[in-house]
Amino acid sequence: MKLYTRTGDTGDTSLFDQRRVSKADPLVDAYGEVDEVNAWLGFVRTFTLDPDIDAALIAIQRDLFAVGAQLADPTDRLGAHRTKAFVTADHVTRLEQLIDRLDAEVPPLKAFILAGGSQPGAALHIARTVCRRAERRMVGLSPVPEPILIQYVNRLSDLLFAMARAVNHRASVPETEW
Repeated sequence: MKLYTRTGDTGDTSLFDQRRVSKADPLVDAYGEVDEVNAWLGFVRTFTLDPDIDAALIAIQRDLFAVGAQLADPTDRLGAHRTKAFVTADHVTRLEQLIDRLDAEVPPLKAFILAGGSQPGAALHIARTVCRRAERRMVGLSPVPEPILIQYVNRLSDLLFAMARAVNHRASVPETEW
């Protein structure tokens, strides 16, 4: 399989249902934003991280491929055959459990904090803001994607905030209050 197909040379791309759409289509923009979150998480993983954070990021990167696949399959062509590419309520629950665990490690928030800290902490803050942008793009779609996708991305941005705080705390890097 070649890396290039030349099928997008005129500015359009294929969805899973084989429909061709503009690369500027809001749907393509939405799953492109999800891909950018994934790339930022890959960047975060280039830093030396605690094994639990790294393992969580790998799982999230896999989940984000599933979110992108679900967005690129608006007519549900893959349907039940896409178990690997399917985000469920269990995925959201896993994120919530991780948020609770990481939040218990850090001092309670008493004020807004400025993004930054250690290099991986700052990169997690960037990933969080890109995740929020992906969420806005998804919510702006018509029709809006399956509610579980919105829930997952919403919870993920919360988790990335909790991860940034935990990574900074573990590195003994103080937070800067606003």
